[in-house]
Amino acid sequence: MQHHLYIVTGSSRGLGAALVGRLLKPEHVVLGIARHANPALQARAETEGGALAQWPLDLNNPLPVAERLRGWLADIDAQSIASATLINNAAAIGGGAPLGQVPLTALSNALRVGLEAALLLSATFLEVTANWSGQRRVLNISSGLGRRAMAGSAAYCAAKAGMDHFSRALQLEQAGEGNPARIVAMAPGVIDTDMQVELRAADPSRFPERERFVQMQNDGLLVSADACAEALLARLARDDFGSEVIADLRS
Repeated sequence: MQHHLYIVTGSSRGLGAALVGRLLKPEHVVLGIARHANPALQARAETEGGALAQWPLDLNNPLPVAERLRGWLADIDAQSIASATLINNAAAIGGGAPLGQVPLTALSNALRVGLEAALLLSATFLEVTANWSGQRRVLNISSGLGRRAMAGSAAYCAAKAGMDHFSRALQLEQAGEGNPARIVAMAPGVIDTDMQVELRAADPSRFPERERFVQMQNDGLLVSADACAEALLARLARDDFGSEVIADLRS
């Protein structure tokens, strides 16, 4: 029996946990990478079926994670994999204030987790699976803020804009491959996650957009993580996935 392989970063909570939860099926092999394991997801995997591995690793230091992924993928029997998908979901806001008022450690963390980790893991994934015969996909969870700047979120905007542009480059590179990976940077909309809580808790004198996020919650405009995960996986399964490298889940 062939399996479908999924690698999800930021898998312990929010959208990442919702994605892993929906991917737990007997024919799936799922690897979650996050700072902490999620015991509830492990329990579900044991009762509902599906192979789930969780690596409690910090993507703030992405090079060892990418090297470990290289070895893990190399040990897999490629003939047993019908499809392989990398979902770069992990992110850190690194903001809520003008750039000069944000600690350097927070800025570094936002770029390492949101951009460097996605770049290194994508490189590793594409390298090791280059000769696999199954369909390969890279889904980068981007943001409208990578396409529209917002004061008080310079690092996050930069990470997501970088993610969009490296996705464009990957699509061009893969076009000449024998089994090209399908690459998409998808903006998922505004999701009800801990990141939204962080933005609503920001100091309004330093983060002028705070009231807009408060109002979106009050107006019921936030999409649940589970509903977003369902829509993302439906888009991932479409035959035309990859035809548009820069995409928006709401369109």
